[in-house]
Amino acid sequence: MSENSELTEALDYHVANTLGWYDLRPLQKASIEPVRSGADCLLIAPTAGGKTEAAAFPVLSRMIDESWQGLSVIYVAPLKALLNNLLPRLEQYTAWLGRRVALWHGDVGDGERRRILSNPPDILLTTPESLEAMLVSRRVEHHLFFRSVRTLIADEVHAFAASDRGWHLVAVLERLQRLSGQQIQRIGLSATLGNPEDVLQWLQGSNADAAAPARVVVGEGALPVEPDVTLDFVGSVENAATVLSRIFLGEKRLVFCESRSQAEELAFALRSNQVETYVSHSSLSVDERRRSERAFAEGRDCVIVATSTLELGIDIGDLDRMIQLDSPRSVSSFLQRLGRTGRRAGSSRNALFLATDNDTLLRAAGMLHLWGSGFVEPVVPPPSPRHIAAQQLLALALQEGRFARTSWHQWWAGSPVMDGADEVLEYLVERDFLAADGPWLFIGPHAEKEFGRRNFLELLSTFIADLEMKVVEGRREIGSIAPLSLTAQVMEGRKPLLLAGRAWTVDSIDWDRHVVVVREDLTKGRARWGSEPMPESFEMVRARRDVLLGADPPVSLSQRAVARLAEVRTIRRGQVVEDGLVLERGENSAVLWAFGGSRAHATLLAALPDEVAESATAENETIRFGAGVDVNVLGGVSVEGALPAIAPQAADGLKFSAALPAPLARATLAERFVDVIGASSIASASVSESRRPL
Repeated sequence: MSENSELTEALDYHVANTLGWYDLRPLQKASIEPVRSGADCLLIAPTAGGKTEAAAFPVLSRMIDESWQGLSVIYVAPLKALLNNLLPRLEQYTAWLGRRVALWHGDVGDGERRRILSNPPDILLTTPESLEAMLVSRRVEHHLFFRSVRTLIADEVHAFAASDRGWHLVAVLERLQRLSGQQIQRIGLSATLGNPEDVLQWLQGSNADAAAPARVVVGEGALPVEPDVTLDFVGSVENAATVLSRIFLGEKRLVFCESRSQAEELAFALRSNQVETYVSHSSLSVDERRRSERAFAEGRDCVIVATSTLELGIDIGDLDRMIQLDSPRSVSSFLQRLGRTGRRAGSSRNALFLATDNDTLLRAAGMLHLWGSGFVEPVVPPPSPRHIAAQQLLALALQEGRFARTSWHQWWAGSPVMDGADEVLEYLVERDFLAADGPWLFIGPHAEKEFGRRNFLELLSTFIADLEMKVVEGRREIGSIAPLSLTAQVMEGRKPLLLAGRAWTVDSIDWDRHVVVVREDLTKGRARWGSEPMPESFEMVRARRDVLLGADPPVSLSQRAVARLAEVRTIRRGQVVEDGLVLERGENSAVLWAFGGSRAHATLLAALPDEVAESATAENETIRFGAGVDVNVLGGVSVEGALPAIAPQAADGLKFSAALPAPLARATLAERFVDVIGASSIASASVSESRRPL
């Protein structure tokens, strides 16, 4: 170790002698001073850049040198599996110093929870939902349990910030800060971000007004070797399996798919090609995923097929190859996946894209073109989290038993998550979600009816889980499927299901308990899960237009990819021009190839006259109008203040929408679907018309 590591002496000794590290990594060195100073920090390094130690080592040094006692550090992560993976490392580090770490999430049993409550650890590994559950539980003396918290570490903070789970996290953190009676240091860990300062300010919340400046710390060092990235065209999932059965033999391969159905189909095809294959996705049981991930980590010549569940930093051992079936929907997602390779000394980062059709080939080429330009998406928290404000007010009533109507603001200290909460509060009182007794508010009968089942369990989580049917073989839970998988052929045993990369014949269905009993079948089946088409960013879709106009991604292209990309450009040459947009007019409709993404397209439609917009539809690449549309109506239209139309039933997809006035719930969704910049770009573009049958 270097002489100037500045860690506390005992920790410095063990890092050098127990771990055998001669020196710290660049981020780990750079983070010591700002973290030890108590400043809020965002620590950034590529995957496997040592971010956990960059935060943990200086925090542990503070803990020892400043004699922290009791539960002092909360470490949150978006996935339970990631916390499970971190536990052994942090147990080792804390044991060196005579300190303890414990794990608390939905899979931790009552016995362990009782031990934690009776003898709190120094560091608690948990999720935001579990923190919320502890705050509202009558079993937890939260005023005592959290009174010594000094620091919160948020791993994979970009994953939080991009969703309502992030708003929930920062809101809970403000309540914890009030319980502790002191400013809680906030440390975020992330891979590459397009807007790190913004994300850090968001994580700070009320701390942003503190005198001490926050710090973004980037792990500088030797530039990594350029990754080996190849784009190939294979034409089908079956062909992809054939290719993977013949290349990279003897190596460990991680294959990312863009849907659970596609992952299941590929895994089945790989096994049919005698490839040792494992599967990991969110609809598999915890035991099934753990078996797969453990077997893959211990294996050598094998493949694990996964969705984004393995995108974050879960340790699955040394990895030789990352293969992407089709394309991820963002550059940042690709960077996360690329970072799973090149961790072992002497290895390098690599990615092989296998496109299964023309559209996904173009999407992959566009994403790689965007990546080659140095673009990384900014992480933007969803605007207008009014439904989270409603959840927080109800949670506070559960936590404290009651709260004062005039002083509730103190619990969130002006945090932006509660902007507009006064209007929300009035609605909650008016509709008996909160009952009033003089100046006090407490849980009302409507809240108990709407959210009170299983001790208000539904109030603790900010995301909506689709209804799924549990699939079991004997006593073994395999995973879950959407009810739409249970077609007449499947229920009658004439066609099997596909789950965990295997086929299953349905023996019986218990609709009341949502359980499907199966036995293994050798015939290929199919599993389906409901999903909406994902909106894509303006930049991602415009990159496809650039590729159609001749831009090539800065990666190796196979001969098949070169030939098929040329064919795609020929087929679609009438949809793009260099200096504007193309409107294809047919007898029954007119299609504008705007290439702006569905958010920008919907925003533009909201700004157009009703007689034009009412029959139009927005997709990621196109806006489809009635045949007689006057293209001049687009020119220079102002999109400022335009809000996409939201169907009343769409509000059901917003968690806690029942606790908002219906117009406010729809407005919240609309404000999250706006892309003013993209819509303005489309409105100001020149349009060329062409005629073809549509």
